[in-house]
Amino acid sequence: MNWMKLLETTAFAGSSFLPPQGTAIAAEYDNLYAFIVWASAISCAILIGGMVYFAVKYKRRSNNDKTAYITHNGFLEFLWSFIPFIIFMIVFGWGWTIYNKMRTFPADSLEVHVIGHQWAWDFAYKSGKVSLNEFYVPVGQPIKLIMTSKDVIHSFFIPSMRLKQDVVPGRYTVLGFTAEKTGDYQIFCSQYCGAAHSNMMAKMHVVSQEEYEKFLQENDDGLTLAQKGEKLYNGKGCVACHSIDGSIKVGPSWKGAWGSTREMTDGRKMLYDENYFKNCVLNPSSKTVKGYPAGVMPSFQGQLKEEDILALIEFVKSLK
Repeated sequence: MNWMKLLETTAFAGSSFLPPQGTAIAAEYDNLYAFIVWASAISCAILIGGMVYFAVKYKRRSNNDKTAYITHNGFLEFLWSFIPFIIFMIVFGWGWTIYNKMRTFPADSLEVHVIGHQWAWDFAYKSGKVSLNEFYVPVGQPIKLIMTSKDVIHSFFIPSMRLKQDVVPGRYTVLGFTAEKTGDYQIFCSQYCGAAHSNMMAKMHVVSQEEYEKFLQENDDGLTLAQKGEKLYNGKGCVACHSIDGSIKVGPSWKGAWGSTREMTDGRKMLYDENYFKNCVLNPSSKTVKGYPAGVMPSFQGQLKEEDILALIEFVKSLK
């Protein structure tokens, strides 16, 4: 029986010992976990079994017994160092491959914003739909979660997807997956975040594309997230300094800015992404784009809610 066959039939992978596998990544994750368990079990049996065997075989039976002279064996020393090294490198390479798949987001990924706060999860969709502790995704569609926290560090954990990512205040973290089976899956916060931490749960509903579209249509104000951002762009005075047609004003234009690289006055080059935009809005004095005056843009700290910043981000994305 080869290793892969052994992993597929092991008592750990895809069994009742672990939550149901909701993604292909979950199956790969379980196979790696099973490999580590089996490798550890075999190593333990060899090590402990050898210790017991030698302890019994070479037990001193009388006061006249003398320890035999044992010569140095370089090959054995190399072997018991090299074999664990090979196993560790296999685990490292295998784990890195899975991690890389989890961090590679297809171009057609459906983006959903996640906001953690004591003690609930908010989900904001591009259509403008916002849900509390109820997360809907279409089956078979790559999903990219863009996550942040309003207060303390939380950790977004979906056991059936074998996915977990810390959600940090003041910055954005990302997580991706493709749900392969319809159904309801439990979401937890796996980072202690206060008195009601154990109650910070949500449900992820993996549904058909038709059901997902129906869910998105249940929008209170009928505005998409980008349209809400456009209203803020005009209402908060962003229009005075940042154009959306490429023309030059006091500040850089927002047209085509998303995903570009900006050079700062100190020579740094920064990717225009969620974290860059949020930092510019809340702490504009920390960086100034080369060719533009410093200290002109005021801070919007305390003036914009997290949901407002997400809406502005989606508006900038729509201009690319």
